[in-house]
Amino acid sequence: MSGLVESSCVVESSILGKLSCVVVAVDGSEESMNALKWALDNLKLKSQEDDSEPGTYVILHVQSPPTIAAGLNPGAIPFGGPTNLEVPAFTQAIEAHQRRITEAVLAHALKICSETKVSVKTQVVVGDSKEMICEVVKNLHADLLVMGSRSFGPIKRMFLGSVSNYCTNHAQCSVIVVKGSSAVS
Repeated sequence: MSGLVESSCVVESSILGKLSCVVVAVDGSEESMNALKWALDNLKLKSQEDDSEPGTYVILHVQSPPTIAAGLNPGAIPFGGPTNLEVPAFTQAIEAHQRRITEAVLAHALKICSETKVSVKTQVVVGDSKEMICEVVKNLHADLLVMGSRSFGPIKRMFLGSVSNYCTNHAQCSVIVVKGSSAVS
């Protein structure tokens, strides 16, 4: 096994091979792609039986809303112009840029998956990462959430929060956090 693994509850070997839905959250970081590789190498999904579907990996990518990505808005129009006016071209440019990033992230994740013979689906949602990951896990009735950890130190974690920490405490399934080899404690 590569990397360190932290889990909100122990995934017993008795459930391996019975996993119907494993969500792997990817954001394009090396840590998230390593978590995907770890899941593919170490988890066994439910195999197809006569009356049931085989288990599936769902690769989940969460986009920030354009207003967050843009720093809320491009700014007010000077000299008494409207203050709550959205600039459509600006918003469209941000959305197009986010689509390109999402396509690149998913293409890289699917390339990693192409080396295995597992059923993979992709899903893209827009919103706050930690909340959307937990919502998707709930809606899909996922058996397991796998994600990487950027291993923020205590000060960054205090100001930025930790998506993996939030999901460990709020997701309605077991969570495995795969840490990189240079993880900060």
